[in-house]
Amino acid sequence: MNNKLFFHYLSYFQYPFLFGLLYFVYKLNSGEFNISTYLENMNNIFVLAGLAFSFSTLQDTEKVSIKIEKKIWENPKLGKLFLRVLIAFTLSILIFGIFGYFFAKNENVKEVSFGVIVLGVGLISLTKTGIEIFENHRKDKKIEK
Repeated sequence: MNNKLFFHYLSYFQYPFLFGLLYFVYKLNSGEFNISTYLENMNNIFVLAGLAFSFSTLQDTEKVSIKIEKKIWENPKLGKLFLRVLIAFTLSILIFGIFGYFFAKNENVKEVSFGVIVLGVGLISLTKTGIEIFENHRKDKKIEK
């Protein structure tokens, strides 16, 4: 088995993390409200989302699976706009997480901030993959065979 195929199969590990994320979303919305449990569940959601994003970026960047996704990546203006929004969102999440982790006094907030940082690292991976997909699919740079 070649390396590209191995990582493509490894990318399917994103799904258990997504199911875990859905479990904690369900847990978040059921039962009585308790701030400590709420923040713990939020932290788990952020960590699992970051891990799911990281594993999802292991798939083949030469293929896209959805028609609208293909239209975005083939269009130079839309692709650049999407990447800029993704970069701004990623930086905002990271700054928010780092700020909360280092400057918050409450331990629960620090724990959630750690989860937000993991989410930000997953978004960095997603951004890198988006750049690769954009380079592989944009029509203005594509050489026709």
